[in-house]
Amino acid sequence: MEKPNYDFKEIYESFYIPIHRYLSRVAGPDEAEDLTQDVFIKINQSMDNFRGDVKLSTWVYRIATNVAIDRIRRNKTSDRVSNDLVNEAAINSSVIDLNSQLIRKDMNDCIRLVVNDLPEQYRMILILKEFEGFKNAEIAIILEISIDTVKIRLHRARAKLKKEMDRKCNLYLDERCELACERK
Repeated sequence: MEKPNYDFKEIYESFYIPIHRYLSRVAGPDEAEDLTQDVFIKINQSMDNFRGDVKLSTWVYRIATNVAIDRIRRNKTSDRVSNDLVNEAAINSSVIDLNSQLIRKDMNDCIRLVVNDLPEQYRMILILKEFEGFKNAEIAIILEISIDTVKIRLHRARAKLKKEMDRKCNLYLDERCELACERK
């Protein structure tokens, strides 16, 4: 198998925005810029070691995940999830009246608190699967765990998220039949 030849500039241009968004979700927006720069420094230093036995995106996200985990472990105060994680639906929505916006904000705040409180291994799995759209096999490579472990952790993360949402929030349908949340 011939070793692939990638140009760093192309990798940077292709992956800067998605990696920055991912790191904002994993470590918080305050840490994302520094972490993103660290990721691309590591990519530049490691390009000669990339053998091409996995997709380039999987390799890049593995580096990003490792950089984020290292920073989180060094700095437990960075254990936050960005408002962007839970506000994407509101940003992408068309005109919403003020009442709906307030209900959505309360719900997003509640979800953010619950996601922030999940153990790191569950939070990362959920972000990679649900928000970054990776398949289980890719997540296994990124987190350097087996596919079975991905499935187990994903199942447990979803169950824990549901349990914590039930414990911390009253979910209901508002007058527009949209899901809303009220903190307990």
